[in-house]
Amino acid sequence: MTQTYGIRPMGRDDLKDAQALIAALDLFPPDLVAEMAAPALSGASADLWWIADGGKALAYAVPERMTEGTWNLLLLAVDPAVQGQGLGRALVAAVETKLRKMNARLLIVETSGTADFAGARKFYQRLGFRREARIRDFYQPADDKVIFARALAG
Repeated sequence: MTQTYGIRPMGRDDLKDAQALIAALDLFPPDLVAEMAAPALSGASADLWWIADGGKALAYAVPERMTEGTWNLLLLAVDPAVQGQGLGRALVAAVETKLRKMNARLLIVETSGTADFAGARKFYQRLGFRREARIRDFYQPADDKVIFARALAG
């Protein structure tokens, strides 16, 4: 039996689930989630924090404006229990659809160059992102920043 998930903007009630998922994935300190989400939860950009919901929030995607028409996918997190079921792909598609409606022209993603992030790099390449740059020793020695980009317009 296939589970179906709804994709929707994040609400205040989702904050604790978001913090728990970020903590479980060890992406960054979970207390930063509240600060990062504050503009969305105040209504300033409420439709930019996307959630895949299967009875509880299981995945998050968060774009941030960078320059004129350029956005960065600040966060993409999927609960390990449901990874590989298309939630990440669906969330990126929802983000891209929203950004295209806002006349965005470019979506970038940055990730680590370590072996632990090899799956993330392959994921973005499968979605059509192209590798644009590698900044050696960016996060710490032997941990490079790898930057991907995908055109949204044209």
